[in-house]
Amino acid sequence: VFGLDIGITTMRACWLENDKKGIKYISALSAPTPVKSMSSESPLDHQELAAAINKLVIDAKITTNNVSIALPENRVYTKVIDMPNLSEKELSSAIYWEAEQYIPASLDTMTLDWSILKKIKSGQVSKKMQVLLVAAPIQTIKRYQSILELAGLSITSIETEILSVIRSLVSDENFPTSLIMNIGALNTSVSIVQNGSVVFTYIIPLGGIALTRAISADFGFALPQAEEYKKIYGLMDSDFGGKISNAIQPILFTMVTEIKKAINFYSDKYQNEFPIVQLLLTGGSASLAGIDSYFVKNIGIETVIGNPWKLLNIQGVPKDIESRGPEFAVSIGLALKDYE
Repeated sequence: VFGLDIGITTMRACWLENDKKGIKYISALSAPTPVKSMSSESPLDHQELAAAINKLVIDAKITTNNVSIALPENRVYTKVIDMPNLSEKELSSAIYWEAEQYIPASLDTMTLDWSILKKIKSGQVSKKMQVLLVAAPIQTIKRYQSILELAGLSITSIETEILSVIRSLVSDENFPTSLIMNIGALNTSVSIVQNGSVVFTYIIPLGGIALTRAISADFGFALPQAEEYKKIYGLMDSDFGGKISNAIQPILFTMVTEIKKAINFYSDKYQNEFPIVQLLLTGGSASLAGIDSYFVKNIGIETVIGNPWKLLNIQGVPKDIESRGPEFAVSIGLALKDYE
C-alpha cells in the first residue's frame, strides 16, 4: 500500500517498506494538482485529476495499485468526545446518538467512524473514556473512490489528514505531549497529542495560500511570484527591510491567537496535568525561513519543524526528498498505516 495526499495545489505519493531492520524508503514524489480537482462536479475534471494521479504513480515508479488516502479536514468532522465507560458493543449503539450532538449534518448523509482513544482504568470511577469521532459525507467518499478507480487504483483505507500527520510524527505512547500544526494550502489543522493519542483537534481556516495572497497584495506581485518570494525569504527578509515578513505576519498572528485559545482550552480541561512541551510544524509552509522562531517568540513553546523522515529514522531517503519531509507528512503517515 502507498500513501496518496491529494492537496488543493499539490499531490504527494509515498511508498515505504517495513522489515526487521525498520522502515525503508522506496519512493516519494509530488506533482501539481489540476486546478479544479476534487471540488468540481464535472466528469471531465475528474478524468483530468485521475490522469494526473496515474502519471504521478508512474513517475514515482510505484508498482502497487493499493492506496491509502486522507480526506482534508474541511470536508470531514473530527471530534474527541468524553463518554461513560461502555463496552465496544454498547458504544457502537450509543455513538450515533452522541454524534447527533456534534455533527451539524444529517447522519443519513454521512459515514461515521469512531475509535477509543483512552479507556478507563479500574478504580477510576469518576473518569470518562475518550472517543475519537469522525464523520465524512458519503458523496465525498464516493467521489474519491470514483476518481481513484479511474486512475486504476484500489482504496484500502480512508482517514483524515490529522490522523495521518500524527502517525508520521508520533512514535509511541511515550512521545512528549505536543501540539501539532499542519499548515495546508487553505486550512491549518491543529491537534494536541497526549500519551501518543490525539485528545484535541481544531481547524484554522488559513493556510499557505493566505500567506501568498498577503505578499501579492502588499507588493502587487502575481501569485506565482509572491509564492516564490514567500519560499525564498519567509520571515528572514532583511534584504527587503522586513517588508515580506510584515506582509504575512497578520496572518500568522491570527494563527497564534487561535493556537493560544486551543492551548488554554486544553490546559483548563486537563488542569495542566499533561502540559504541552513542544509545537511541531508540518505542511508546505512549515519550511518557511524563520517560522519556528516566530512561534517560539509569540507562543512561548519550543517549536520544531516536524520532519517524519528523521523523527521515524526512515532509511534510504534521498537528500532532496528528506529536506521536504514536513510537506510529505500526510502521505508518509498514510504509507505507514498498513504497518500499525
